Amino acid sequence: MKIGIIGAGYIGGNAAKLFTEAGHEIAIANSRGAETLRDLVAGIGGNAKAVNVEEAAAFGDVVFVSIPFGKYRELPAEAFDGKIVIDSNNYYPERDGNFVELDEGVTTSSELLKDHLKGARVVKGFNTIWFEHLKTHGNKDLPLEERRAIFIAGDDEEAKSVTARLIEEIGFAAIDTGDLHGGGLRQQPGTEVYNQTLTASEARAILGRG
Repeated sequence: MKIGIIGAGYIGGNAAKLFTEAGHEIAIANSRGAETLRDLVAGIGGNAKAVNVEEAAAFGDVVFVSIPFGKYRELPAEAFDGKIVIDSNNYYPERDGNFVELDEGVTTSSELLKDHLKGARVVKGFNTIWFEHLKTHGNKDLPLEERRAIFIAGDDEEAKSVTARLIEEIGFAAIDTGDLHGGGLRQQPGTEVYNQTLTASEARAILGRG
């Protein structure tokens, strides 16, 4: 599969390496230009290349977005039409500034991203795991229920299925929290699953209490 990655920080960079190790082709971009990604791409290996943001979106069957949430409106919306977009972002008011509709719980950051990226099939995912754990906790030798959980949410069942398969291919288990609104709310910073080291079975037990 071809995966575009926008954002080459701790989450995006580690996801790129894991996806290439699972056999996928990667095109990775950041806001500073492809030339700044030479060392990262060299460390990832032969199935990765550095591109600009528009090229990463065009390249990917799936596009993994890992940028500061407050900059989501800078993404070129038309480039994402029809794409499966994995949104790993979180809303942090101290970094992103205040969004009243998020502060009041009217909507979620992923729904705002979906509204901006008209035609994109947005799946919330990879936003509840610390980057060091993303790098080290995957284990393809374990049964799914014993693997570290990565949570997903979305309105498009096929897009969630594709995302879940990618998660499993890198040694984790995908746990579906629901649609983009209700499921997204269950994954936000401060919730009982955010940045918690949970197996799939432990995660299901916690979500079943909600």
